[in-house]
Amino acid sequence: MRVALVHDWLISDRGGEKVLDALCELFPDAEIFTLLHKPGSVPPRIEAHRIHTSFLQRVPGIFDRHRHFLPLFPAAIERFELPRDLDVVISSSHCVAKGVRVPKGARHLSYVHAPMRYMWDLFDDYFAPGRASPAVRFAATVARPALQAWDRQSALGVDRFVANSHHIARKIAKVYGRTASVVHPPVDLDRFTTLPIEGSGQGGYFLWVGALAPYKRIDLALEAFRRFDAPLWIAGGGQEARRLRGPLPKNVRWLGRVSDDELPALYRDARALIFPGEEDFGITPLEAQAAGRPVVAYGRGGALETVTHETGVFFEPQSADALLDALRSFDAFEARFSPAKARANAQRFSRERFLREISAQVEAVLSQGAVASR
Repeated sequence: MRVALVHDWLISDRGGEKVLDALCELFPDAEIFTLLHKPGSVPPRIEAHRIHTSFLQRVPGIFDRHRHFLPLFPAAIERFELPRDLDVVISSSHCVAKGVRVPKGARHLSYVHAPMRYMWDLFDDYFAPGRASPAVRFAATVARPALQAWDRQSALGVDRFVANSHHIARKIAKVYGRTASVVHPPVDLDRFTTLPIEGSGQGGYFLWVGALAPYKRIDLALEAFRRFDAPLWIAGGGQEARRLRGPLPKNVRWLGRVSDDELPALYRDARALIFPGEEDFGITPLEAQAAGRPVVAYGRGGALETVTHETGVFFEPQSADALLDALRSFDAFEARFSPAKARANAQRFSRERFLREISAQVEAVLSQGAVASR
């Protein structure tokens, strides 16, 4: 079976790249097609594949300002010429990867992390006043209708959609008018489950972990902890890091980016993970639970599929006041919390399960006919 893998860009190692890494394990001979590739930024298994990039790769300084070129992404992904003798194209898409042109006779399975989130329901999270300059907001507003139209149109070239959560499957139905199977992403649990859970949570701090993107709502955590007498440690970097460069509350400590080796112990010693954003899926709550720790999560999105009422506390609405109320109720929850149950819940999302389920989806797309548009 000849397979090509298509991914939006390879400039960091986040949740989408963990999915791609697992796909590379399944298809070790597959070539990868991506808009951008920053060598050394992704796991060795991905780097070992033959990687094709778009014309955007040649733009000076592109890795630091790739989002500015969003209107060019559709044209860049459509210009790829994939080998003609492919059996299956698998796109791993949260932006434009699903819009790749597939050779005649090949089947296209699109694993969707989210429809183009910055152009649909999370537009204001990225471009609202205070989050983007007036010029950037104006440009995004002008580009939005064309990008939405392209996003819908390019969905016609997909034979089978697979969503990373039921939450995203519903978005696919709403935006593209298509049904999607659900295969939750793989979570590397082994490095967390090797830690003993006896005595976990003894660090006394709450923990926020992730890339500092606008929709992850680090602002809510900062505001809640200004009024809550407990330490908050923040691990991560990204677009919203500017919020952490000014004066922080005395009980908030920003660690910056932490290494993979440091992360398990950070989780294990925390009282709980703070998860205030509405995520497509969200891997960090599962990492925390695998380390035997609970989650304080906004009660929407992927968290409802990965956290239970036994393993976490939910809050609504998405506000600092609601998060503060959840924190104030946490002592009572903590008294009955079971680290063993949290770990058992996380183990439902293993890499082995993902490999098995995605293999079944590939078999399914091979057995169906191509969509009428192709």
